[in-house]
Amino acid sequence: MTGHPEPSPTGLIIRRPETDREFEAYFALRWAVLRQPWNRPGGSERDDREDDAGHLMALLDGRVVGVGRIHFPDETRAQIRFMAVNPDHAGRGIGSRILERLEALARARGAGLIELNARKTVISFYRNHNYEEAGEGPLLWGRIPHVVMRKRLGP
Repeated sequence: MTGHPEPSPTGLIIRRPETDREFEAYFALRWAVLRQPWNRPGGSERDDREDDAGHLMALLDGRVVGVGRIHFPDETRAQIRFMAVNPDHAGRGIGSRILERLEALARARGAGLIELNARKTVISFYRNHNYEEAGEGPLLWGRIPHVVMRKRLGP
């Protein structure tokens, strides 16, 4: 794996949201980064897999600055969705730390493959973490192109 653009901030904590308040902050960041800029309503940052997914958040000085989610379509595959970092904290290794922890969750569950749909603006981030392009992905809301990316997990 390649190095981080910058070392992760001192005091960064990556963990699962525990309380209702933490989940509210987690979903609020997802909405603010991934949905609000496209005028999508609150609630559009969630889907029907939330209850059976693994959620991680990055905390810095008690504030949620990054989020990511993983779920398992079957026993051999994992899918990462809803990766987001507060733009004020972008480029500091936070997304990389979340991604590494999500990959560890996939390995622990025995998944041999991780898939995700990356917005074209972040393809290089995933390439830097050894994901490979595997085809055209969905066109979100008819205007945000995605690319399917995959990574095989070793033992």
